[in-house]
Amino acid sequence: MPNLYPMRYTIISGTDRAGSNTLRVARQMGDMLEAKGVAASLVSLEGIGLDRKSEVLVGLEEEILIPTTHFLIVTPEYNGSFPGCLKTVIDLSDIRRVWWGKKAMLTGVSTGRAGNLRGMEHLTGILNYLKVTVHPNRLPISVIDKLMDAGGRIRDEATLAALNAQLDEFLRF
Repeated sequence: MPNLYPMRYTIISGTDRAGSNTLRVARQMGDMLEAKGVAASLVSLEGIGLDRKSEVLVGLEEEILIPTTHFLIVTPEYNGSFPGCLKTVIDLSDIRRVWWGKKAMLTGVSTGRAGNLRGMEHLTGILNYLKVTVHPNRLPISVIDKLMDAGGRIRDEATLAALNAQLDEFLRF
């Protein structure tokens, strides 16, 4: 029987901060998926303007978020949690069409030492409430600013190996 619902992957860079390490990690994850033969859309929250359900957000929903089956969410640590702009996107979206029955993988980044463990825990609770199945391997990447080269790419071999393993697991999830 043919798969009536082909898998579609989307990476969400969970901050609207300009020039963020979060977006750099999200882009690198996209490159890693491409090397595995997997296409993924990339959504950056930078410049969307989340004070209301704008035309930009409606278009993002229809073109990318609703057709997505698997979300890869990279989120920085903001005050012991995740950025409010990501919560706003969730709150403004058509929850049943965008989130229900889908899967998500979480990667946390921080310049501190916990890699956004608390933020990923908070986000997991919200996603579970929205009927999203969250992959159990939530990867915290600590001291991200020390793991990247001048071009904003992770070069630390142990971190790359952990990220690669997380991606491989999620592709089988």
